[in-house]
Amino acid sequence: MTRYVTYIIVVLFLFSCGENKEKIKPTVTSISESVYASGIVKSKNQYEAYASVGGIVENVYVEEGDTVKAGTPILSISNEIQELNKENAKLAKQFSDYNANKGKLNEAKQFIELSKSKMENDSILLLRQKNLWQQNIGSKVDLEQRELAYKNSKTAYYSSIVKYNDLKRQLEFSSSQAQKNLLISDKLTSDYTLKSEIDGIVYRISKSKGEVVGVQMPVAVIGDAEEFILEMQIDEYDITKIKKGLKVLVTMDSYKGEVFEAKVTKINPLMNERSKTFMVEAEFINKPETLYPNISFEANIVLQSKEKALIIPRKYLWNDSIVFKANGDQAIVTTGLKDYQKVEIISGINENDEIVIPTE
Repeated sequence: MTRYVTYIIVVLFLFSCGENKEKIKPTVTSISESVYASGIVKSKNQYEAYASVGGIVENVYVEEGDTVKAGTPILSISNEIQELNKENAKLAKQFSDYNANKGKLNEAKQFIELSKSKMENDSILLLRQKNLWQQNIGSKVDLEQRELAYKNSKTAYYSSIVKYNDLKRQLEFSSSQAQKNLLISDKLTSDYTLKSEIDGIVYRISKSKGEVVGVQMPVAVIGDAEEFILEMQIDEYDITKIKKGLKVLVTMDSYKGEVFEAKVTKINPLMNERSKTFMVEAEFINKPETLYPNISFEANIVLQSKEKALIIPRKYLWNDSIVFKANGDQAIVTTGLKDYQKVEIISGINENDEIVIPTE
């Protein structure tokens, strides 16, 4: 029964092919197998700039289209209270500066020297008193007083050393702490001025003087002025075919009729679960004279190509393996590269065979 049905189908095709007057011959030309993609142009290193603190915009230093260097101020936010805090930090730094307090250390050092001299003097007096006592001169009370005086002066000497070291550590700590507080204050103050992170161009400024800025809203878009990348969305069914270095043929509505060449430079390995696509980036090999971020484009990522291949239109191929000749015969063919309109024929027919479109 199955063979009978197949025979009927083939007969029908042969009959319809005989009626079809549209005949062509295969041609030898180039063909490329590619993956279609669409996307947008982005400036290289393009990013959205966010303010580190919220507040009211005090000044805007640049305009859209201005070229900037890394560190160039973009806008500033009012920070009167922070400026006062910074002044307080400066005063504390000056007050606690180690060099400014060396006088206290010198005073403590002099006290050590005095304590040492007194201890040495009391030691000599004690020694003399002991010698007199051995000669039965003087009283035991005198000896005990000299011993007590020596112990007191010795304790005072070592205590002065401890106090000196404690004072030195305290001054060093206070000076270092004041320096750190000033640095923190400087950093907090600098947070009120948004600066460019790169050398590039300001593509957008979304805030004006007097407007409120929040830390969760972008206030500018900055990117490279000369270099651009192509961001493409590739379907999950095609992503395994994409490799770095593959050639990309790009067309844009902004440059109708022109094709620009690029190459794949980056494949983002994480799929977008919502769109079921992967982000793939490419860079121009020959780029248009003028480009702007967010220009849309269409592209074909070339997987394979052949300069001389036997080609027929895909509509002349039935069931991906059969073509019908103009004389009524059918031929089983082996196919190679394919694009959206053409298919390569590796074997089964030659360039002298006339073929017709299969019709059901």
